Amino acid sequence: MLLRGGAISARSAAISENRSTFGFSNSIRRQNGNGFVLCNSSHRARKAQLLKALAVATGETKTKQQESSHEPTLADRLRLGSLTEDGLSYKERFIVRCYEVGINKTATVETIANLLQEVGCNHAQGVGFSTDGFATTLTMRKLHLIWVTARMHIEIYKYPAWSDMLEIETWCQSEGRIGTRRDWILKDYATGEVIGRATSKWVMMNQDTRRLQKVTDDIRDEYLIYCPKTLRLAFPEENNASLKKIAKLEDPVQFSKIGLVPRRADLDMNQHVNNVTYIGWVLEVRKTSLVHL
Repeated sequence: MLLRGGAISARSAAISENRSTFGFSNSIRRQNGNGFVLCNSSHRARKAQLLKALAVATGETKTKQQESSHEPTLADRLRLGSLTEDGLSYKERFIVRCYEVGINKTATVETIANLLQEVGCNHAQGVGFSTDGFATTLTMRKLHLIWVTARMHIEIYKYPAWSDMLEIETWCQSEGRIGTRRDWILKDYATGEVIGRATSKWVMMNQDTRRLQKVTDDIRDEYLIYCPKTLRLAFPEENNASLKKIAKLEDPVQFSKIGLVPRRADLDMNQHVNNVTYIGWVLEVRKTSLVHL
């Protein structure tokens, strides 16, 4: 995992009125007893039409889950995210909160990693997956299969400060017989500047046996209709750092911590240590004088 960049100066998080309430260009307002709520009904309608057109154009058959319309929840209507126009990626906006920044008054590495995970899960929920797990399809849930992180590479060029708004776009693609990949692009929403990129590989594991499983054609068919048809990479450059193998640790290692025991709070809904927790552990092992993230 490559983490680089420095703090960007704190600036006003106010977004001008002409940006239509923090970019809700596809939103409408509806009054209820407590005031106004935002909903993306026009976008949902376009999404349904788009997916139907994709199925006809590609000749791909849908599963029963995909045939049934995904009814938007209250969270769907209120969160600052939605599928892109082509339906093959997802964008969401986040305001950096005070408890998500560290000693530099900028978002911590764990905050960034948590937001990447959040937008990936919201993408899966947006297409009707992940009702009781991280991006699991209907077939996966029946077979007690889950996705686990095998590798993640993150590059941060400018860390957002408290009250900054960032926009994250994500998409997934097939990666071999036992895995899938998910990529992200992070932008400063006020300027449109790319402030970070990330890519990851996920493998399928049986939740009961804890053994890796191959991605079957049935499962692949369930999620590939929501993926770009041609390879799209967050790091398209040749020989980029994300392609390098992770170096093996030498013995004795430079930094180590003995007696580390996972806490209950370190476990996620898949009942294993969450990938973001590992990042926190790695940073804690490093000497404070060497880490300013």
